Parts: sequence; C-alpha cells; structure tokens
Amino acid sequence: MRLPLSTLTVFAILSASSAIAQTSVTGQPAPDASTSEKSGGQKAVTRPNTDRPDANNPASAGAASSAKLEEGANSFTEDQTRKRLEDAGYKEVKELKKNDKGIWQGKAMLNGKSVTVGVDFKGNVAAQ
Repeated sequence: MRLPLSTLTVFAILSASSAIAQTSVTGQPAPDASTSEKSGGQKAVTRPNTDRPDANNPASAGAASSAKLEEGANSFTEDQTRKRLEDAGYKEVKELKKNDKGIWQGKAMLNGKSVTVGVDFKGNVAAQ
C-alpha cells in the first residue's frame, strides 16, 4: 500500500513541528556556567509550613496563628478534623463545630494553654 506524497509530507511537517516545540529555549544559561547564586539568579524559596506545625515541637504552632483559613465547602468529618489537629501537636481537642463558612473551629490545649483552633476545607490548621 502506498501513501500519497502529500500525506507523507503533512505527516513529516507535523512530526517536525512537535519536536521543535519540545526543544524551545526560554532563557540563557549563565555565561560562565556558574551557580545561580554567583550569577545573580533567583535563590530557592522556602516557606515555613504553617498549616501543619511540627508535632514534636508544638510551640511551632504559634507560626500557624497568622495562617489564613479559607472559606469553602468542607468535606472533613469531625474525626478527620480532630486527627489533623492532633497531628499538628494540639491536645485535648474539643467543641469542634463547622461554621457556616466551612471552617471547623474548636478548643485545644497547646503548651498547657487553651487555644481556639480552626481547620479549613484544604486541611490547613491554624490557632486563631
């Protein structure tokens, strides 16, 4: 079976164009191949994980106090919310109720002090 020359030509053009798209260059490498730190490039950005404080260091939950909980349809159950809070280092979680904005709120103990806590629909944990 022979394919017409026009079909082969179209196939060749389409194959070549996808290969070109895959190899496009978006920037220039450092001229002296030095690290980005030496060439003035962007350094790696790391952010503290404020939604899940370190359970081995509950004091880190203080960083979560500035975390903004987002409103939205929350599908977490009360038990899942309690576990998430306990995993974040909170103890004696109680009075959990989901408000009209989809945020679970309750009370918990942290370093011997009672704090108000919240969990949003994404699972972010914050002391409020």
